[in-house]
Parts: sequence; structure tokens; C-alpha cells
Amino acid sequence: MFQSRYDLVVAGGGVAGVAAALAGARRGLRTALVEKTVWFGGLATSGLIYIYLPLCDGNGTQVTFGISEEMLKRSLEYGPGEIPPGWRRERNAAEARRYRVIFSPASFVLSLDKMLEEAGVELWLDTVVTGATVEDGRLSAVSVANKSGCGELRAACFVDATGDADLAAFAGHGCIEAPNALANWTLEYREGAVGLAPNCSMAIVGCSTDPETVPPGISGRTVSEAVLAGRKRYRERLEREYVSGKFDRRSLFPLMLPAMAELRHTRCVTGEFTLEPGMEWTAFPDSVGLAADWRKPGFVWEIPYRTLLPKGLKGVLAAGRCSSSRGDAWEVTRVIPAAAMTGEAAGVAAALSVAAGITPDRLDCGVLSRELTQVCGFALHFGDLGLTGEGR
Repeated sequence: MFQSRYDLVVAGGGVAGVAAALAGARRGLRTALVEKTVWFGGLATSGLIYIYLPLCDGNGTQVTFGISEEMLKRSLEYGPGEIPPGWRRERNAAEARRYRVIFSPASFVLSLDKMLEEAGVELWLDTVVTGATVEDGRLSAVSVANKSGCGELRAACFVDATGDADLAAFAGHGCIEAPNALANWTLEYREGAVGLAPNCSMAIVGCSTDPETVPPGISGRTVSEAVLAGRKRYRERLEREYVSGKFDRRSLFPLMLPAMAELRHTRCVTGEFTLEPGMEWTAFPDSVGLAADWRKPGFVWEIPYRTLLPKGLKGVLAAGRCSSSRGDAWEVTRVIPAAAMTGEAAGVAAALSVAAGITPDRLDCGVLSRELTQVCGFALHFGDLGLTGEGR
């Protein structure tokens, strides 16, 4: 049994967790980032979901800033990919013409490592969160396991960026669950392909299931079945290609399979407020940032701070796809740009709360808003960018 104490513990090393840890450490918090794999980036890297979706509204206006934009640019530091040069001039633009990039997952891992090292975050790789301790309604410690054995990490504040609201669930918090969908992305060699770079003969291919084929929520059985189902579908695809005679095992074969279950919706916290379908272009006084709908131009969302606060559980913030959303709203909050944005907001809120000696639910939203706008460079409200939602 070992024990360590921090100002901030972030569970989950996907883009939301990395952003939260960076935001906390850059403000002087002794910060630990706990990740169950040996790669940071989550679904973006281990899951081979290699498209950094748009930071703009599809009509030439950037809406998401801060670490989310920093990560987009750093994803190209050690590999190919280009930002569409004319994205500011586009109107009603398709996703591929917006402010987004396709990146190499392995290259992005290297950049995330570098960012975290530069910020002085204490990194716990190959470490699984196994439980949570709640004292007087406040999360006070998380249990972990790794090659050193079982231990406990205590902190003044926590961020749940596990993607599945694991901290909240272990703490006994009632979570929101939804019908799931399974994506399956694979890096493959395909003769004649143009993939991440010109003439590289590599491509990343993907397909999805009907959401009704995967049970709601998350469990050990769900993960096992999802991973095996995804690999089976890819195996069957290869067999069809071989039988057709178009390719054989020398001209078409996998180079890398996803190292984690690519489930899109599992569970998220039940927040002080839940973002619901139809709330695009809805203004919130406690907005912590703006997120564009990656599926269609002209739709922008304000994300309330209350969606990061698990109702009835103090001392913890949710970030990324753990934040409180349902249905169509969850489609917006679960992807890379919004996840990194809410991660940074959670990390900033944690730093301000720790400095004030309070839990995040007691933080003055005016103080948080000033930090996000004046220091992080966020736009928090539609009016900050002159957006009205008209003509979308």
C-alpha cells in the first residue's frame, strides 16, 4: 500500500485529462495525471481517431481557443497534416474545409508527452483507478493499482476525465447512461493508398455499429464484447477483400489496431445542469467556452460550468465526455476540441478553488470567467464573437 498527496489529481489521460492537468500545473498546482494505458491522448491516439475536429463554426469564425487550439497545432509537431489555409473565408463549409487537421496518432503522443513534461505534471502511466473515497460528501482520495501494488492518491481537488465517469461512479454518484455506438478504426497498409501522407500506402479506415447493438452504459463485459466485435468486423472485411481477388495478404493488412474500446457514449455525470438536445444557440451566464457542431456548419453551443459539477458530489469536476450531456448535445461535448476545452476549464476551476481553499461548486463564476477570458483567451458567449445564430 502506498499513498501520495497532491493539490490536483486528474483521472484519465485523454485530451480532456491532459488539458486539465496542464491548466492546473501551469498555475502552480502539484498535479498528478493518472492514465490506464501507456499513451496519452485517449481515443485520439490509442483509439486511432486521428481527426482533430473543427475549432470554427464553418463560417469563418473560430469559437474554441486555449489549450484546445494549442493541442491542434502541436499534433502536427512530429508528423504530417495541414490546417486548411482558406478556412476563414469559407461559408457553410464541409468539415474538411474548416479549422481542423488530420494528424498521426503516434506523433500526437510525442507532443502530449512533451507538453506535460514542460508543465511539470507528475505522470502515472499504466495505472488504473480502482475506487474512490468520499468523506462528508466530498471526494478525498482515489484508489489506484499498478506494478507497485495498490495505493491511494489524495488531493484537494480531482478532475474526472476518464471518459466513462469512473471517479463519479466509484464514488457512488448516479450517472447518466445512453445507448452506445461502437467505432472501429484501424491503421492498415493498402497498396496504392494515399493516407496520412502522400504516397505512403497507409490509411486509417473506420466503421460504426448501430447504437442499438451495444448496451447502454459501461461494464467489463461491454468493453470485452465491443473490442472483440470490432476486431471481428475488421477480420471479416479483410476476408471479403481477399476473396474478391482485389487484394491479398501482402497488399492489404493491418498495421495497428486500436488499443482501447472505441465506445462513444457510456456514462457521464449527472451535473448541476445537463446540456440537452436543442440547446445550441442557448446562452448561459456561467458558460466556460464555446463548442462548434462538427457535423454541420452554423451551430455553436455555450457550455455551462454547471455541467462540469457532479450534483451532490463535492471536490471533483467532470471534463470531456464525462460532462453532463444527453443525446445530440453529447455528440458535441464528447469530441476532441470540446473535450480539451472543458478539460482546461476544469483545470482552471480546480486551481482557483484550491487557491481559495474551497470546493469547485462554491467557486465564483465571475472569477472563473475572468481567468478564462483574460488569461486563457477564451470566448465564453456568442456575443463575444458577434455570433447570433441567424442564417445558420
